[in-house]
Amino acid sequence: MDNKQDDSIKSKWEDLNCKLSLPVMKAINKLGFHTMTPVQAACIPLFIKNMDVAAEAVTGSGKTLAFLIPLLEILQRRDEALKSHEIGAVVISPTRELATQTSEVLQHFLGFIPGLSQMLIIGGRGVVKDVSEFRDKGANIVIATPGRLEDLLMRKHDINLPAAVKTLEVLILDEADRLLDLGFDKSLTTILSYLPKQRRTGLFSATQTKEIEMLIRAGLRNPVIVSVKEKNSNRLAGEEALSTPLTLCNHYMMCEADAKLATLLGFVRAQGRKKYMLFLSTCALLKNLAVFGIHGKMKSKRTQIFESFRAVESGVLVCTDVMARGVDIPEVHWVVQYDPPSSAAAFVHRCGRTARIGHDGSALVMLLPSEDAYIDFLRRNQKVELENLPAPSPVPGVLEKVRRLQLRDRGVADKAARAYVSYIQAYNKHECNLILRLKDLDLGRLATGFCLLRLPKMPELKGRDISSFQPAQVDFNDITYRDTQKEASRVNKLQVYRETGVWPRKGKAMTRRPTQPWQLTKQRKSEVKERIQLKRDKRELKKSEGKTKSKKRRKGISAEDLQELARDISLIKKFKNKKVTQEEFDAEFVGEME
Repeated sequence: MDNKQDDSIKSKWEDLNCKLSLPVMKAINKLGFHTMTPVQAACIPLFIKNMDVAAEAVTGSGKTLAFLIPLLEILQRRDEALKSHEIGAVVISPTRELATQTSEVLQHFLGFIPGLSQMLIIGGRGVVKDVSEFRDKGANIVIATPGRLEDLLMRKHDINLPAAVKTLEVLILDEADRLLDLGFDKSLTTILSYLPKQRRTGLFSATQTKEIEMLIRAGLRNPVIVSVKEKNSNRLAGEEALSTPLTLCNHYMMCEADAKLATLLGFVRAQGRKKYMLFLSTCALLKNLAVFGIHGKMKSKRTQIFESFRAVESGVLVCTDVMARGVDIPEVHWVVQYDPPSSAAAFVHRCGRTARIGHDGSALVMLLPSEDAYIDFLRRNQKVELENLPAPSPVPGVLEKVRRLQLRDRGVADKAARAYVSYIQAYNKHECNLILRLKDLDLGRLATGFCLLRLPKMPELKGRDISSFQPAQVDFNDITYRDTQKEASRVNKLQVYRETGVWPRKGKAMTRRPTQPWQLTKQRKSEVKERIQLKRDKRELKKSEGKTKSKKRRKGISAEDLQELARDISLIKKFKNKKVTQEEFDAEFVGEME
């Protein structure tokens, strides 16, 4: 069953054909939401009427309340109230940040519903702490990330979570496509095996994929498909709806690779003290703005940094795609994508960090001149229209400043080189590699854009024109690490290398070939070629004279040999299983050999 909604239509909470409870209405009014978004108007009554729902809606359309409100209504309307350690609902989110945010919204509602409790189960903290908290306090609603929830369900010795979920009424898979993108399909299968079949299941996502359709078939029973699209008043008849909110202005900016960092700084300075989310792999120098950084490999610091950025009025959050989905950060003015993301769908999700719930916002993707085909690709593939934003004047002296940082700390130089290598390797594997081709990149100008002191050794540079890159005039061995232990280790290895020509490494040593004159090298190569050719000539001569040795054919195994082999194997098995004695085995086996 399909239920298509137009995102331009708004309705009041009183218009619902299923009346909401007084505590829930008080919580909604406290939040200041006087009207429902289309996804809320479509999903809430379906859920309350005990239907499974699979909802697709643009990012920032209010999906969180679309499942939290009916979840609370269902639990309040139970014939028998839940006990402290009985779980009535589970919400699974792909990231800690999204789970934390959902938990905060739920806690607001629970302030008006004292009979229900919740627990947040996410990675980044000890699992023993989660076990202890549930055993001491219990919970009726669990907000969790898949890995940690799977771990707790499978634990036997200190917690019995499978018994607690026997009372489950509602399961929510939030940002379901992201759950699958992150490889949680096996964890979800395990979790579903512990949950009762008689439940209401909601699946919420910004995009629909084949994997999502498979998950719908596996985890939902006769679901109602809700699809909420943005209506573009300017689109022609027959054109598809937009993938991003109407309140979001999408822009692109063209600039050369060697001026990209300086242009980015010029853009941020021109826009002033605002809130930015910056998706890129390297950090920039920004004055008068707080700079934060988040990536997927962080553990406990991630939550702290996330909360700090949410609290500030202006600043820049440098992040990876771990922040591209679901999270709601107040008043993000600009989402800046330093490069085209790895997939077209990721572009839409990144942009969705701004212009949420009807607020205005802007997004910018910075493109190289060779990447102009990406604009039309997004229009065709994701129904996203990009407007050209003229590039501001680049901030002068950026190359020199970043190079000075590297000269003061070899560690910074190492990071710059690794970032350059990673960028090229990722670009070569881009989803849109038919239009974003590595061979179209000027790798020399790109290295200048990364402010490298020298080019790293990598196969992608072989045979490429890199004349546009000017290395720093410095002896790289003279650059030291700020970290004293690293520097002491480097100095010792450098000393060994200079004395022996071998660079000490774990596992194997790197030997330095002794230098030799170019003419001698050329002569040796010529001698090797002559020896190879001489051998070929000898083989050809022997062939012509008929002196080549014919290859002996391998003698085939007769049927009698095979039978004898089978008897031997059978005898060995009998001896191994103690069905014959040592004497019997020796007599028969040795006797056969004789």
